[in-house]
Amino acid sequence: MHRKTPDEGFLKICNAFNRRGVEYIVIGGFAMIMHGLPRTTVDIDFFINGSPDNMEKIKDSLKEVFNDEEIEGISPSDVSEYSVIRYGTPDGFYIDLIGKLGEAFKFDDFKSHIETFEINHIDIPVCDVEMLIKMKQTVRTKDITDIEFLQEKLRQKKGIDY
Repeated sequence: MHRKTPDEGFLKICNAFNRRGVEYIVIGGFAMIMHGLPRTTVDIDFFINGSPDNMEKIKDSLKEVFNDEEIEGISPSDVSEYSVIRYGTPDGFYIDLIGKLGEAFKFDDFKSHIETFEINHIDIPVCDVEMLIKMKQTVRTKDITDIEFLQEKLRQKKGIDY
């Protein structure tokens, strides 16, 4: 059986989100890819506004893309109760819906840290380099590598030569 990769569904999801006015920002591995770091990822991380209205828009968007009854099991209260809502798509990859990262980051913290990328006429709100660095201040090896890449990208963006 051919399993689709996250990038095969990524644009469909973003397009459906945009049409319904979903408040979301791409973070994680896909944000790193969008900023130019070649890497693989097994999921798509969306930082979302966890309001009940936005959650309904998200569910409607996911139902449009995947036509999967399991989506009905996602409750608007889940995003406030859990750090991450993980949805396993019928295509064999995961979508992580994140409403907060501990006490450190809430959706509103990201509003001034969005960089919009356009792919195939679809605007994709992606977490900017500065906020990605703040988010990745952990001890995971892949985050340290990501931070080094992002800091170099930030230096280039600001014209700083070390």
